[in-house]
Amino acid sequence: MTGELILDPQTKKYISSEIAWTYRVLPGKFDNQSLEVYVDENVFEKRHRDELEIVLGYALNVIPRNPAEIEEALTKFYLRETGNRPRESRVFEISDRNFLDQLLKEARLLGSSDIHIEIYDQKCRIRLRIDGKLIEKIRINKKDYPALINKVKIMAGLDISEKRLPQDGRIFFQNSEMKFDIRVSVLPTLYGEKIVLRILGHSATSVDIEQLGFSALDMSRYKESIRKPNGIILISGPTGSGKTTTLYGTLKVLNKETDNILTIEDPIEYTLEGINQVQVKEEIGLTFSAALRTFLRQDPDIIMVGEIRDAETASLAIRAALTGHLVLSTIHTNSAWGTISRLIDMNVPPFLLSNTLNASIAQRLIRLLCPVCKERMEAKDAIFPSGFKKRHLVKEHYVSKGCKECLYTGYKGRKAIYEVIQIDADVADLIVSNAKDVAANFKSKEVKNLQESALEILIKGETSVEEIYPLLLNDQY
Repeated sequence: MTGELILDPQTKKYISSEIAWTYRVLPGKFDNQSLEVYVDENVFEKRHRDELEIVLGYALNVIPRNPAEIEEALTKFYLRETGNRPRESRVFEISDRNFLDQLLKEARLLGSSDIHIEIYDQKCRIRLRIDGKLIEKIRINKKDYPALINKVKIMAGLDISEKRLPQDGRIFFQNSEMKFDIRVSVLPTLYGEKIVLRILGHSATSVDIEQLGFSALDMSRYKESIRKPNGIILISGPTGSGKTTTLYGTLKVLNKETDNILTIEDPIEYTLEGINQVQVKEEIGLTFSAALRTFLRQDPDIIMVGEIRDAETASLAIRAALTGHLVLSTIHTNSAWGTISRLIDMNVPPFLLSNTLNASIAQRLIRLLCPVCKERMEAKDAIFPSGFKKRHLVKEHYVSKGCKECLYTGYKGRKAIYEVIQIDADVADLIVSNAKDVAANFKSKEVKNLQESALEILIKGETSVEEIYPLLLNDQY
């Protein structure tokens, strides 16, 4: 590399000694928009640039230099002995007011659903939930932690003086590149306040039901169910399984100027043009059931209830379906068949359920192997978890070692798998006669369960044995 390093003492304030030695990076010119940095061409990677742009709050103009040149300049510019460098320590000082904005932007670009800002006895860290798993992004200096917490509270309209009680708020983030909503939860812990930022989609226009993961047969069954003028469609699964995305994709298909669509949600995760969306506010009595009662006086065609949590809401949803409305909702059960039993446990009479339930859907989100670093492995060379049933074994499958593309997790992206039960006359008769025997009709109705769907994408090489193993443990069929 030719040319002399031009180091400006005035820009030294932008990069601390810890950051300089950790990343082997030196500051150059600064123009209020971007910071010029000299880096060691042998060790500096794209992920390092991403991390530094979050911490420093500025775009970086990276200039690679040879290692010896960087070594000499670091020793002179930061007056530090080479033997004392904390090369693996990534504890950053937050000196820039744009730190939080850069963090939010980076989290969104990485597809993160949540940001965890945490304090412990010996460390403070920020973790991102990507593809359902938490990944530590950076650690920060403890002395900067209170200022960061206060900035989040101010942006969310919360009380910065209240440190003893939990608080909830909301942030609307917007810049020239993106805009989205953030739900803020503050929790007092042993060493200080922990904050979780849930990143919510701003618009549902990008949700395409055709791309969610339904098989051709299941998609046909599902579309037939939602095209009926009345009845209930229920989607089940644990928190974070993609139920809300499926609901919004369905509403996008159903959204027509000729229909009056009302939703009650907690929270409103996407905004939908042309749909009347209501946010639950339990502190003033605006609950799912209270909203449903009012909806029935609002001349609705389609009603979406974020979740059926209790018997009262279930009863009102049945009533809405019986009076000629299409109702969409979610419920916490482990399978599509389990939804039927759950509703009966909520005192919904079987004969009413058989007449109103159009379809019961269960779903899960499965992480997909990184296409860059996944490798094929013969089954005979694989180590399968204990309890892995012989009938689940496949001749070959794929594993992933992790790379820069997938942030060294081995996975990139997720795919939904579904179990779709369309309530036809035969299933309706079973519900009325004896709901406990409904699942016995599983095979005869040619319904592919979640376990079979998971094995299907394993065989295709899209995911790993470890990823689907928890589902296979619940294989009851």
